[in-house]
This record gives sequence, C-alpha cells and structure tokens, in this order.
Amino acid sequence: MSAVKDALVRPDGSITGPLRVAVTGGIGAGKSTVSGLLVGLGARLIDSDLLARQVVEPGTPGMAAVAEAFGPTVIGRDGSLDRAALAALVFADPDARSRLEGITHPLVRAAAQDLTDAAPPQAIVVNDIPILRDVAVAASFHLVVGVGAADQVRLLRLLERGMAEGDARARIAAQISDVDRRPLCDVWLDNSGDPADLAAAVRALWERRLGPFADNRLAGRRAARGELVLVEPDPGWPGLARLLAARISAATGGLAVEHIGSTSIAGLPAKDVIDFQLVVPDLATADRLADALADAGFPLVPALSRDTPHPGRPGPNPGGWEKRLHANADPGQSVNLHVRVRDAPNRRHALLFRDWLRADDAARQEYLALKRGLADRYATDPTTARYGEAKEPWFATAAPRAEAWAARTRWTLPS
Repeated sequence: MSAVKDALVRPDGSITGPLRVAVTGGIGAGKSTVSGLLVGLGARLIDSDLLARQVVEPGTPGMAAVAEAFGPTVIGRDGSLDRAALAALVFADPDARSRLEGITHPLVRAAAQDLTDAAPPQAIVVNDIPILRDVAVAASFHLVVGVGAADQVRLLRLLERGMAEGDARARIAAQISDVDRRPLCDVWLDNSGDPADLAAAVRALWERRLGPFADNRLAGRRAARGELVLVEPDPGWPGLARLLAARISAATGGLAVEHIGSTSIAGLPAKDVIDFQLVVPDLATADRLADALADAGFPLVPALSRDTPHPGRPGPNPGGWEKRLHANADPGQSVNLHVRVRDAPNRRHALLFRDWLRADDAARQEYLALKRGLADRYATDPTTARYGEAKEPWFATAAPRAEAWAARTRWTLPS
C-alpha cells in the first residue's frame, strides 16, 4: 500500500491542522473579493498571487531559475523581474507558460504549506488560487470555492482596471473556462451581479458551512442531517463524486474509492448523499486510516461496524460483512464512506447491486418505488436508520435476481 498521508492529529486523535479552503476563479471573476470577504469574517489568507511575486524577488532561487529559463529580456534594469515582459512571453506561448509554472508552482506550494502549518487548528485558512486546473490539487483542500462571472463581465472589469482589451481577452482565453473549473469546486458563487448579493452569499457560506465544518472536524463528529427527502437526479453528482473520491484517496495514500449507492445510478432519484466505499486490504488498515480520514473531514461513526449479510456467491472471505463507516463533517454535503475489505462479500454486494440497477430498468423502477414509499414513511427520522433497515428485506429477495444477472452477463468484481 502507498504511504498514507501524514494526518494532522495528536496521539489522542485530536486535529492539529486548520481547515484548508481554496478560493479559485478566472481573472476578473472576483476571486480576491471573495477571499477578502472571508478574511473579514475571520479567515486567514494565503494569497498565491502575492507568494508568486515573493518567490521570484531578486536574490531568490526562483528569480535565478526564471532568468536562466527566459533570459535577460525579462530582467529589469534594477535587477527585479520585468513582469510585463514575462507576461507578454508566457501568455502568447503555452510552452513558456508551462515552464514558468514548473518553476514557480512548487515554490508557491511550499510557501503556502509553511503558512498553513503555522496556523492553529481552529483556524480556517483560505488559499486564494488563480490557477487550479486539476482534481489532484483540488483534492488537497477540505473545500474548494469557485467564483464565476460571464466573460463579458470579466472583460469589462479588466478594462476598468486599465488593461488593454487585447491583453484582457488573451488573459481570459489562457485560463480554463468556468465549464471546466466548476467540477473542481465544492461550492460555486456567481459574481456577475450585485456586489451585495455576493457578500450575502459569502456570509451564508461562512456561517452555514465553513464555520460548522471546522467545528465538526475539530470535534470528530459527523454533521447533522435534515429530514429524509428524495430529490431528482443531480447532473452534478458524478463530478462531485470524482472530487470527493480524489480527496478520500489522497488522504489514504492512493487507495481505491468506489462511488456506490443511488447517486451512482444515472436517472435515479435519491437522497442527496454521496455513498463511497474505500477498498482496504484488511480491517486493521481501516483502523489505521481513521485519523487520516478524520483530518480530511470524514470522522468515524463507531456505532456502525457491520453490514447486514445477504445471500450471494461466496467469495474468498465469505464471512466478512464487517466494515468501518465514516461520514461528513462538512454540513454542506452528506457523505457515507464505507470502508470495506477488498475480497469481502459486502464490497461485492455493493458493486453488484449498483451495476445491476444501472443495467435493469425494471429493477431500478421497483427499487425507486420502494424508496419513495419508505421516504414518506420515515421522513422525520433524523438518523435515516429506520429507512435503511426497512430496505433490507427487499435487498434480500432481490439478491438472487442480481446474481442471476451477474451470471448471465458474466459480471465480475473489479480488481
């Protein structure tokens, strides 16, 4: 197994590191405005733009590396970096931009990590990041807030700053689009309209999500959940699941994370709860990972350590219906994280039912009718435990049908 990320926890299991939040958005979208509003509410700021300037100041290793890569034309008469000359080079040449990022990004990340390490555990550290382009970087934060605005709005803002129109358009075109940026974000704020609306949205984010998330994570408790409600399928569920799965995998040294449950089945109404299973070689490994998962925002739910056994084809570990369950400390998105052994029947059961329901429309509709009836019956149960228990008889009678489908289609358990 890959080395597990060092969890920021003490021997007693308490968290020592702050809640890490990224704020990202295209130029002119209002990313810095959102970061400033969060600082006004109590966050600590790490400004990547500022760090990017500091790591290439005269006399730094970053400055020396930039001068070697791009030559004397990007160095001013006073020995400082000629940022305008460098910008003209890199925004016109994607290869040059990649070379510059290869120099500055590791230095900025190291400086940001030093500032994060210095923050107390109760802090909320906001990283103002203009360039966040891949899920691996997004997964290194507890939460990513995206800020968007229409391109024309962004262009007008840049012109008001005194930027030439050609340069403004080139800067916007050089960055990823909001369509590509949104799947990297847990939260999306639209800043195309009234500044007062943005300020209200940021305050609500702080009070209803970031503050409670930080408190829950420090206390090692799952976030409270509201009434049991089935919602229509959300087209954002697959992208959100990819981001959350990457975050869980990163926290556990690269272990496999599988999206299961109703939100993994296209077109199926479901509770807005993303279910995953983390695949481990044994339960001892699951127990060793508990602190790393708590640090990532998924505390252990100790009362639930076993699945209901169901009939099925015996596997290498036929008696293994034990598991560990973690859940979300983030009140903004419910997550059930089932930690199951690779060759155990409960892992196989979850994947078989997912794939069978994806393939069999009649079974899917039958299951949906059951869910709707039970959701109405147990709508006020805050734990949803009775709702889950009431589904078990249907799973037991459906298991032979799922097994028959598996035999007919030659379905096999993913490795």
